[in-house]
Formats: sequence, structure tokens, C-alpha cells
Amino acid sequence: MDEMDEMENREQQEMIPQESVPQRKSRWPIIRKILSYLLVATLSSCVTFFVFIGPQIAPSKLDYLKALLMERYIGTADETVLEDAAAAAMVDALGDRWSYYIPASEYAAYQDQMTNSYVGIGVTVQAREDGKGIEITKVTKGGSADKAGIQAGDILTAVEGKSITGQTVSQIKELIQGEEGTKVKLELLRGEETVKVTVTRQRIQVPVATGVMLKHNIGLVTIENFDERCAEETIAAIDSLVKQGATSLVFDVRNNPGGYKRELVKVLDYLLPEGEIFRAEDYTGRVETDKSDKKCLNIPMAVLVNGNSYSAAEFFAAALMEYDWAEVIGEQTCGKSYFQNTFTLPDGSAVGLSVGKYYTPKGVSLADVGGLKPDRVVKVDEETAYAIYAGSLSPEEDPQIQAAVEYLLG
Repeated sequence: MDEMDEMENREQQEMIPQESVPQRKSRWPIIRKILSYLLVATLSSCVTFFVFIGPQIAPSKLDYLKALLMERYIGTADETVLEDAAAAAMVDALGDRWSYYIPASEYAAYQDQMTNSYVGIGVTVQAREDGKGIEITKVTKGGSADKAGIQAGDILTAVEGKSITGQTVSQIKELIQGEEGTKVKLELLRGEETVKVTVTRQRIQVPVATGVMLKHNIGLVTIENFDERCAEETIAAIDSLVKQGATSLVFDVRNNPGGYKRELVKVLDYLLPEGEIFRAEDYTGRVETDKSDKKCLNIPMAVLVNGNSYSAAEFFAAALMEYDWAEVIGEQTCGKSYFQNTFTLPDGSAVGLSVGKYYTPKGVSLADVGGLKPDRVVKVDEETAYAIYAGSLSPEEDPQIQAAVEYLLG
């Protein structure tokens, strides 16, 4: 775990002069002379104080600004909101699209996401462009939302009888989330019909990798991400399909956001022959190389990618391509080559900071080449792309899966 330097925060008190008290006219010259001597002495002391001590205790600009806002702003200022906004702005100022700030209120949900487990209702959502509610883009099979009849494409318009119009996705998620076993009332718009459902919050174990048999003894392995349990479930899916008679495989990493390097390396090691499979260089210049052993799975393979294949997903496809182990089919990937470490901060918030670069087995940075270009480009329209993301398109209707099937049969 990377160590963090803890910075000591010091405050500087502001000195505010008291108002002058009117004096009798006859005594004013004497008092003025005494005050002038005191003023000279005080100024001399202040100059000495700031010359020798000031640099050690002076607050940073951000500390000073926060104190100013908290003490002098005529309205109400929320200290946590100010700090979150400042922290997020500092990370954004790096100009790195991959580094990010996580408020303390969202860190637990972030950790759940990385473990592919969370307490909720089992839906993926996104904000609508028209600002009217949020759209359900994916429903976890077997989750409480699925059991309640919620469908991909439904528009969530109210939670517990209150409209969510104008609220952010994060705010709406907070309304939906709660303790395991409790219930939440949702109002949805399905076409022109209003649907009201009550859903029980439960621990959702998100499937990471699944396998299904297609025609012609072709196995389809869909990998949702490379977070916790990815290698275990991916290898189990492959083994199951091979036992069912699969003589070739299609790996689907479209819309896969990536994940942990260790999970990626385990899967590649299982599939590829002996050799270098991954290379990383951190901010100190230290290079770390991962290698595969001699054991491998030598059957025809294809990998499906698209513009939402990120990080570990595109490096998975790139490694199989460079070893000439699989045909890569679909659309050009994102081109993410930085990796992040997560640093927790004293208040429970965290920063995901880019601290190094990834390279393919042949030493290619996908960021430098704009992403991985497939061996066979197969584009789909926006409606089809959405159906693929939502999981509502059958393999027979999926042009990219069918292109992979044609390749393997050919």
C-alpha cells in the first residue's frame, strides 16, 4: 500500500482592531503620544514575528479561503461541501481524465462496486438528456428489481412518492439505497404507462463472467469487468463450456470498464503460452513484467470489443491479438493506458490517482495509438449498441457476435 504524508493543518488567527473610545480633549495629545510609542513597538514585534515564524505557520491559500468563506460569507456554507468541491477541482486540474475524487459519502459504494457486491435493488441507471427522471439501462438478473418486474428502458420518475426531477444521479442513488431487507417504493414510466412497484433492498452479487453455448460448438464467455472474482468466474465459465463440448470460444469484453491487473494476468496466464503478457511502469520509473507459464488453452478464439472497452478489457484483447491467439472483432477501444492507485484521505474520502502506465506484451501504449484497432471492424448503430449494453439482444441478432461465429467457422 502506498504511504501518504500526513500534513499538519495550522490555523492563523486574524487580528481585528477594537473601535477607539472617545477621549477628553485635554488628555488626547498625551494619550496619542503613548499610543504612537505602543504602535511602533507593536509593529516591530509583528515584523519580527512574521519574518522568523510566519513561513512555518502560514496557512495555505485553500485553508485561508475556506476560513474566509466559513467566517464571513453572509449565507450558510457547508464545510464538507466546500472541501469536496475543492478536492474534486484539484484532481480535475491535473487534466487527467482517469484520475478522480471520491467523497466520503460515496466511498463505501465505490468499495462495493470493486468487489462486485452491494446492497441495493440491482439496476444500472443513467441521467436522461431531457432532465426528466433517470433511465434504467440494465437490470441484474435475479436481483430484487428483476423480481419486481423492472425492465431496461423504464424511466424512474419518483422515489417514495416524491418526484426526482432536477436531482443528480448520485442524489437519486442515495434515495434508492438503504439497509438490507428494507423496502423502497418506486414510480416508473414505461412508454405511456405509469408503473408503481415496491422493491426490497438486498445484497446483490453481480455476476462477473458467464458462459453460454452457441451453435456449432462455440462457447460465448461474457466478462463484465476485471474486478474481484473475475479470474475465478472466467476460468470456471471456460472450463464448463469446454466440458459441454465447446471447440472454440468467443470472449465478449464490450462495455467492460476494466479492473484489477492481478485478475487480468490470471486469465491471460490461463489462456496464453509461455511469454511476457503484461508490462507496467510506475511514476518512479520502476518496470514490472508479468509472464505466462507453458500451460495454455490452444483452441480457436475471438474477442469482441467496442469504444467502451477500457483498460484491462482492451489489454486482454491486445495480448490475445499480439500472440496471434485470437481474432479481435468489433470497434476501436478507448485507449486507456494509465493505471490508478486509490489513496484514502483523513475524512474518509479518497482519490484514485494515475500513478503509472500499462503496455501490451510488445510494449505498445494503447493511449499513444488511440486504442486497440480490431482485426475485423464491425460497427453497429446506436440502437443496437444500446441493446448490447442492456443485454437485451440475443446472440443471433448481434452482428458482432455473428461476425465472430463466421470467423471461427471459416
